[in-house]
Amino acid sequence: MVWESRLARRRGTLSVRAARGAAGRPVTADAVALARLRRLNNVASGAFVIGGALFALGAAVAQFGSGDPTVSASVYFAGGLFFNTGGYVSLLQVLNAPRHTGAGGTLATSDWRWWGYEPMRVDWLSTVALFAGTLVFAVNLLDSFHQGLTAQQANRLIWAPDVIGCVLFLVSGHLGFVEICHRSWPCWRSRSLGWWVVAVNQFGSVLFMVSAVAAFTRPATGSLVGPGIANWATLAGALCFSAGGVLQAFERP
Repeated sequence: MVWESRLARRRGTLSVRAARGAAGRPVTADAVALARLRRLNNVASGAFVIGGALFALGAAVAQFGSGDPTVSASVYFAGGLFFNTGGYVSLLQVLNAPRHTGAGGTLATSDWRWWGYEPMRVDWLSTVALFAGTLVFAVNLLDSFHQGLTAQQANRLIWAPDVIGCVLFLVSGHLGFVEICHRSWPCWRSRSLGWWVVAVNQFGSVLFMVSAVAAFTRPATGSLVGPGIANWATLAGALCFSAGGVLQAFERP
């Protein structure tokens, strides 16, 4: 039996091999579990597509708009709500995925759960880090509505949560590679749709981190290190998450 947690929660299947590694058969979860997985995946992928699109729009408004920061902040905040939704539903996918039982390789569907603590599972750690990152970003987005902040206040209330959220996103993406590759460093699996979802989202997380670094406010001048870099990196990173959401929509039972 070959247990793939991502395959179980996204496809509702389990790979069972015959003796000595011979070709085996896939075991599929029951119809109730498959319908549950489809609904969760549709919500998560749709949330990331919309959230990424709104973040890209917010970055475009910040770069080319009227200069009123509350306009782009409002768009970012709306996108952040969708990222919150996508992050939490990703966690629900882990908690409510079918689990393997017995040596014969069968999948069992458990009762619905809204929360669970499973720190020994890499998929749980990955999605918890992702959801936590979206919550920290929410603090950043709310604080961005404040006007007249000093450089120190802006860095503490806006920049610091931004960086922390980016770090959590990067941790989540790395754990996503660990889950797929079964090792502590990334692998290359171009034929795996799940790998592409993780890779595209991780590239988006790297771009978000570039944006965060460029958004640091210089205490001496009160200006950002690189506002153009911050806006363009956010726009490109957001489009990566939208693209990842589109790819995820096809990673379903």
